[in-house]
Amino acid sequence: MIRTLCLAAVMLATPLISQAAESTDPLQSLLRKAGQYQSSEQAVNRAREKEFLADLNSQKRLLAEARAALKREQQRADRLKNTFDDNEQKLTDREEELRLRMGNLGEMFGVVRQVATDLNTTLEDSLTRVEIPQRRADLEKLSEAKELPTIRELESLWYTLQQEMTINGNVSTFATAVISPQGQTETRTVTRLGVFNAVEESGYLSFDPQLKTLQELGHQPAQAAYISDYLNSSAAVAPFALDPSRGALLTMTLESPDMMERIRQGALVGYIIIGLGILGLLIAAWRLIVLAGISAGVRKQQKNLTQPDSNNPLGRVLKSYQDLPKPVDVEVLEARMDEAVLRELPALERGQTIIKLFAGIAPLLGLLGTVTGMIATFQAITNFGTGDPKLMAAGISQALITTVLGLLAAIPLLLVHNWVASRSKALIQLLDEQSAGLMAEALETHKVQGN
Repeated sequence: MIRTLCLAAVMLATPLISQAAESTDPLQSLLRKAGQYQSSEQAVNRAREKEFLADLNSQKRLLAEARAALKREQQRADRLKNTFDDNEQKLTDREEELRLRMGNLGEMFGVVRQVATDLNTTLEDSLTRVEIPQRRADLEKLSEAKELPTIRELESLWYTLQQEMTINGNVSTFATAVISPQGQTETRTVTRLGVFNAVEESGYLSFDPQLKTLQELGHQPAQAAYISDYLNSSAAVAPFALDPSRGALLTMTLESPDMMERIRQGALVGYIIIGLGILGLLIAAWRLIVLAGISAGVRKQQKNLTQPDSNNPLGRVLKSYQDLPKPVDVEVLEARMDEAVLRELPALERGQTIIKLFAGIAPLLGLLGTVTGMIATFQAITNFGTGDPKLMAAGISQALITTVLGLLAAIPLLLVHNWVASRSKALIQLLDEQSAGLMAEALETHKVQGN
């Protein structure tokens, strides 16, 4: 403020100085102006010094206030540190007092937590959870607790243990939710046999620990036939197929494919092998029936050789002998008998070649299925890697099943081919014997007439 007043005075005095300078000597005027300028600068400097002194006093006052505040905070920090040390000592004393008071209770606390953890894990996978989803003891709280359990909590834990042990040996019937194979949830009457199996009239049920519910199996094993008789039995003891592994064996049995699933795994090659095998067996059955009829006719003809019947091969051979003009040359007779026998061979050996061909083709088709199955397996490995074996299962199944089907088709076909061939060979041998007998008889007659 003082500086501003000084500058204003200098500005007002400037016109007066200028007027006086016009009437005096220029040097005097310049000297006077210099003196006035110094006077004004001194006034400004004094104002600045006064202002600085005032500001210095203010800074000293603020510094004194800051030092006083720092001193107060230091005193407060000292008090808090003393309080913290006192509390730390009290906490140590209380912990030691707690340890001394707990004594053996600490060991019991560890046992309670361990038992609660084990029981909770057991109940998570237990079939009894479907019937009793909530238990009296809060097992999760006890397994994670950091303080001693109360008497009420210990009694609840004991009761839950006793309850689980009791119902493990019971057979009970109750209504609960069951998931059908179509994914629908239905309320059904279920019979629980301990912790091993849950069944209903339609068959076995599987327990899903994730959903905490029962599921109906996609297809039932053969042992499910006992269930209806067991549920409806009034006797004290009734037969029942129990899975002692709590469903593991039942699941493994259901995962094993049945006969139709095995056949489907063989794909197109498997169906062709089965078709060839069935066709070959049908041809073999037809030929066996035909040969059985021919054998019956031949046996009947053997009883009456003098009256040949054209309905059987032996009769036709005898008739061809009787139709020859008498006397006949032996060589001509031999040729005619051979011709008669050869004429019967195609009818007796019909079908044997195709059966033998099917028996040889079946293993080759099995090998073809094996190769195509391995190609599919390597293709799956190329596309998806070897991380999931199920992706390769289809190709491996086809490779193995077609080999099995090929052998299963070839072995019976070889057996029936040998059977048909032996029956046919027996008839041909009989015809040869009879033709040889006729030629021997004609030869004896020719010798007698020659003598």
